Amino acid sequence: MSGTSLDGVDAALIRTDGAEIHEFGRTGYRPYSEAERAVLRAALGCWPVEENAEVLAAALDVTQRAHIELLSQFPEAELVGFHGQTLAHEPQGRGTHQLGDGGALAEALDRDVVWDFRSADVALGGEGAPLAPFYHFACAKKIGATRPVAFLNLGGVGNLTWVDPRKASPEAPGALLAFDTGPANAPINDLVGERLGLDCDRDGQLAAKGEVVDGALELFLEEGFFRRMPPKSLDRDDFSLMLDLVRELSDADAAATMTAMAAAAVMQGMEHCPIPPERLLVTGGGRHNPVMMAMLSAGLDCPVVPVEEAGLDGDMLEAQAFGFLAVRVAQGWPTSGPSTTGVAAPVGGGQMARVGSLVAG
Repeated sequence: MSGTSLDGVDAALIRTDGAEIHEFGRTGYRPYSEAERAVLRAALGCWPVEENAEVLAAALDVTQRAHIELLSQFPEAELVGFHGQTLAHEPQGRGTHQLGDGGALAEALDRDVVWDFRSADVALGGEGAPLAPFYHFACAKKIGATRPVAFLNLGGVGNLTWVDPRKASPEAPGALLAFDTGPANAPINDLVGERLGLDCDRDGQLAAKGEVVDGALELFLEEGFFRRMPPKSLDRDDFSLMLDLVRELSDADAAATMTAMAAAAVMQGMEHCPIPPERLLVTGGGRHNPVMMAMLSAGLDCPVVPVEEAGLDGDMLEAQAFGFLAVRVAQGWPTSGPSTTGVAAPVGGGQMARVGSLVAG
């Protein structure tokens, strides 16, 4: 998995039949250099059209090379789920664009690769995101949850999955509700990058020194996205207005206010849960931000805890999810449905790039 935060590539081994998680394996991480990050950042928002060819070729080279370097360290993997790098996402318009070539990756690794997970869902009228919810359902079963729980991924964009583990399968009616809550780390990363040359507000240190400016927060919450019913999804840069709202603020106040915006977006999203979850399990980089976590805990009625408290790996959950989804694609099973992406019926996304027969796990 290479997410919208543009920090690097995560890889995680998982043994699964596509329905249950049998075993978690080792993990790895390959960070992007600052030069690589600049190449990828230049390609954000680019669609695969001729005028973007040069920028996309450079970004593709970075994406493929980084994934090959990391995945070569996992020779025991029988099947690879390759998400690619999201550059643009406009499901009700031009579609969705994850940069990457699964066929070239399969050839380089000499292993079958499942890729292009989102296009089929979008083509059939779905949002194409979020895609981790079917995996979250398996995680809820794995940790022995007996009542509804919610997973909150705080990556570049925030997304929420409400899970009822009492249901038999993720595609069962009432088993899942999932949607993007709003921006999370991406705009904060952009802020500290633009002003201070940093890649993130590490441990929320800058936000902790600032004050939340209520006027900017209120203007943010007037955005029409929050009035839409889920399922719904966002592009990384859909809320670029956030930077404008804090333009006149000090660095610390801007960071505190943008952190409060991300937390408030989650609070708005939690109102859509069919019944309150037993707890909110937080994954992604945002769980390392104590200011963000404190804001969520203060504003929500349920316990807000990192997924590690449930025995899961919050840094690798997304990477595990695409390994899990790859097996579902190989099995011919759905990877998204009406309650997760708004697609009319459960659909199996993903293309299979084969280099021989898949060995059963």
